[in-house]
Amino acid sequence: MKRFSAMFKTCKEGDRMKFTKMHGIGNDYVYVDCTKQVIPKISETAIKVSDRHFGIGSDGLILIKSSQVADFEMDMYNADGSRGKMCGNGIRCVAKYVYDHKLTDKTTITIDTQSGIKTLVLTVENEKVSSVRVDMGEPEVVPAKVPCDLKVLGMDENAKEPLVGQPFTVDGQEYEITCVSMGNPHCVSFIKEDVADFPLEQIGPKFEKHPLFPEQVNAEFVRVLDEGHLQMRVWERGSGETLACGTGACATAVAAYLNGYIGREVDVELLGGHLFIQYDEVTNHVFMTGPAEEVFEGTIQLPWE
Repeated sequence: MKRFSAMFKTCKEGDRMKFTKMHGIGNDYVYVDCTKQVIPKISETAIKVSDRHFGIGSDGLILIKSSQVADFEMDMYNADGSRGKMCGNGIRCVAKYVYDHKLTDKTTITIDTQSGIKTLVLTVENEKVSSVRVDMGEPEVVPAKVPCDLKVLGMDENAKEPLVGQPFTVDGQEYEITCVSMGNPHCVSFIKEDVADFPLEQIGPKFEKHPLFPEQVNAEFVRVLDEGHLQMRVWERGSGETLACGTGACATAVAAYLNGYIGREVDVELLGGHLFIQYDEVTNHVFMTGPAEEVFEGTIQLPWE
């Protein structure tokens, strides 16, 4: 367990905040070490630093904190300032940060998130983390817990049967959706056309804010290449299209398994790279393995007025 620092600095307007830009296969965030400092007005800061023209440029902001229940805590915010529960690519980068920056010398660590404590196993090469395997926990498929509002589909709101291959019409087009939560809600649609040609900017927001999803949703559009290989694009709630989504890749693998397209292991190809996903039927846990990269460090003046 990470010990709390005896002294915390509370940042104020005009201070320069030290940050590290990192990405997991293109899903990029601004990371701030908050084990010894406190950043107020986090939502405003997330919006400012995420701006790709007037800020640093990222899919959001992630704060690395001390924890009383795990080795560290990850506190993430989307580009629109909303708080997220979990980010699979982000948590791998947190693991790389705390090891590479010598906040820990452990190669198996726990990180507390808004969707529970995750266990991560680090692969170290030349004293730096090159890849991370994350126990992403159990997928949730009961509609009310995803959550989905079944009344929108004219169904019993208390039904526990998963939405698997459920017909769903958006913008006059019928899709077959499978809904899974990996600590945050996902709606997975399998399509036959090349995912590169899919009109994601038009359709993604309509899925994200559809009444079926009371907490909004991350929408994945997936092509099955074969039983060991999926191609995916993702529209993330609060951020728009991103090059990768770790929880989305896990949800997609579970959805593909439930639909009978794949077995228990699959390579998920995203715009930013590949993630290897494994589903353990015995424990009902999903495991994700992928890289993490540090891009650069810097400081930025805090944007608060």
